[in-house]
Order: sequence, then C-alpha cells, then structure tokens
Amino acid sequence: MSQKPGVHSLEGFSVIGTGIYLRGTCEQCQDTTLPNVILIFGWMGAQLRHLQNYTHAYTKLYPNASQIVVRCNPDVFWTTTGTRQRRLMPVIDALEALHCFPSSSSAQPPPRILTHVFSNGGSLQMTLLGHMLKRKYGSTLIQPFTASALILDSCPAIGNLKTIKLAFSIVIRNPILRVIVLAMIYTMHFVGLGLSLVLGKRIMIMENLRIEMWNPRVLPWMGLHTPRLYLFSRKDKLIPWQDVTQHAETAKGRGMDARCELFEESEHVAHVRVEPERYWASVQDIWAVAISKEKVEDQRLLE
Repeated sequence: MSQKPGVHSLEGFSVIGTGIYLRGTCEQCQDTTLPNVILIFGWMGAQLRHLQNYTHAYTKLYPNASQIVVRCNPDVFWTTTGTRQRRLMPVIDALEALHCFPSSSSAQPPPRILTHVFSNGGSLQMTLLGHMLKRKYGSTLIQPFTASALILDSCPAIGNLKTIKLAFSIVIRNPILRVIVLAMIYTMHFVGLGLSLVLGKRIMIMENLRIEMWNPRVLPWMGLHTPRLYLFSRKDKLIPWQDVTQHAETAKGRGMDARCELFEESEHVAHVRVEPERYWASVQDIWAVAISKEKVEDQRLLE
C-alpha cells in the first residue's frame, strides 16, 4: 500500500531527529530584510500534513530561509526532562550548522530568526530549548542585534481539566489508551496542586509556562526588541481568547512589543484555514516590524 504524500514526511525536509525536520537551502539569503532561519514548533499531536501547510507557505514567502520543524508528541507532558532534552539536541545542532551562534563562525553576520509556535505543546518545546541554549552558551549567545520575531498561534493559556481532557481526546483516538493517559494527567494535576499548596509556590505546568513566556529572552537571541504576534480566536475551545489577551497585555506592561490578531470564526490552530490572506499578511507585517527595529538599532550604533 503506497504512502499518502505529506503524511509520513515533510516535502523537501530531512529527518534529523525524533520529530525534528530540517529544510536547508543551497543559496544563502542575501536579502537582509528577510529571515534566513524559521523555527516552527508544532502543536501537540500535529500531523505532518497539517504542518506542511505552514512549511509550504513559508517556502513561498521566504524561499531562501532554512526551516526547522519541531513536533510535539502527547508524551511531552509526562516524559522526563532529560529525555525531552535529548530529543531537542538536533535542533541545537542544526542552529549551529546554520551559523546562528558566535561559536559557529565569527565572520558570519547576526542571524535573522523567525519563530512560530503553536499552542501550549509547542510553547513547552520552545521554552525547554531556551533553557538548553542558555545553559550551553550563556551570555556569549548575545548577538549585536539579532533581527527576530515571535509568532504565538493559539497560546499560551492556563488550561484546566476540561480543556486538558478535550485536547487529549482529540489527539488520542484509542479509547483505552485515552483513559490511561487522562488518568495519568489527572494524577499529575492533583499532585501538582497539592504540592503547590504545601510548598506555598506554584508548580503547575501550564501556569509556569505562562510565566516563562513573559520572559523577553524566552529564546536567547530575543529581547525587548523582539516583536510578538498573538494569533487567536473567540471560538477556540482549548485556549480561551481572554487568557491570550491577558498574556499579551501583561507582556506590553513589561515593555515588550506585543500585538494581537483576534479571529472570530476559527477553531484551535485553524485560523489560517479560515482567513489565510489575513493570517499570512499578519506574519509578514510582524517580520517587517522586526526588520525596522534592526535598522533603527544599526543607525543608533553608527551615530
């Protein structure tokens, strides 16, 4: 039986690790107004045929940019941190090969990195990568002024047992496996809640995730100069739009350039299907903001 195209592979990508895919380019991106590296963190259980809709669009928009796609399996919520770190190591290897860090090649100009994150699953993967990079490179990772933008599609949100149950019910079709997984998740939730009360500090995964996402350097090349675009919808049953709005407003209050694009009719991580032109126009607009900030900083350094 032949495989359906796009289901078991990403067209034009190489598999470089478990759930990690790389699309390298033969030519370097000479246009300094365009990103040369695009990081995509998929939502929990995202199928390759769905992620391919985004990789294809990015290939058309920025054909000379390398792309790294990171999938998120449901076990991200109970797998040990050490295992998750090992799975993400190929991402660091790829970023090094693409000259994103000072140790790669001192002659290389600062990279231009666009990061696109989907849902809380993708956010968990991104924040863990940020911790790994900080431990490995520390302050040496700071570039003179790296052009960067962060796109947050359907995230972040605090989450509750109702939304957690809905999320895993969508991803895990096998009813027996679903019951087992939900039992594990409920147990972890109540254990975390109990420990939070006993220790007097929050250790709930989703609450900690929201706090980490307020870090302007959630990835080391980012900063207050990095514009953020929140894409979300009133009809999203998994990520309440009020949670996303509140997160964006808090980010603004902390000095970050946070912008919101609120959709009315789309479901979770489905905004691009309902209004593709508006979606991709917003992506291009936020990157234009990132480049304009880079030019202002370059001019300031020359003065």
